[in-house]
Amino acid sequence: MPSYKLTYFNMRGRAEIIRYIFAYLDIKYEDHRIEQADWLKIKSNLAGKTEVEQCQVDAIVDTLDDFMSRFPWAEKTQDIKDRMFNELLTYDAPHLLQDLDTYLGEKEWFVGNTVTWADFYWDICCTTLLVLKPDLLDVRPRLKALQKKVQAIPAIADWIQRRPPTKL
Repeated sequence: MPSYKLTYFNMRGRAEIIRYIFAYLDIKYEDHRIEQADWLKIKSNLAGKTEVEQCQVDAIVDTLDDFMSRFPWAEKTQDIKDRMFNELLTYDAPHLLQDLDTYLGEKEWFVGNTVTWADFYWDICCTTLLVLKPDLLDVRPRLKALQKKVQAIPAIADWIQRRPPTKL
């Protein structure tokens, strides 16, 4: 049986919904709470090295998340689903990619001089988008290069090799 450990600040916050679900489903877990003052000691540098970088990382992730949430993943009527996917990929995705490409510019990573979770999230979203429209990045070589760079990180490459195969 799996064991769960929920690590969050010593408050309800965003973790409270998870606590509710665990309680409702009678799932035992460790409720590990940390104090705000201890956060900087354990926070990964994947969020950005400065407060400005952290804001930039959040902006990129939120932008990607907003776009990906527009897809009608749960739509039951295939014709409607196909039409909406096609519209998003044909008309909206190019604008998003243009903006991301401009933001990336000649930089190696989206934010700062090291990989952040914004780069990871880009790869995850990009991989899904390319399943849906394989030529999507044909005119965005810098974004494609960033995806390849993320996937070449040894720990990420290892995970990609080990993860269960799925379409999306």
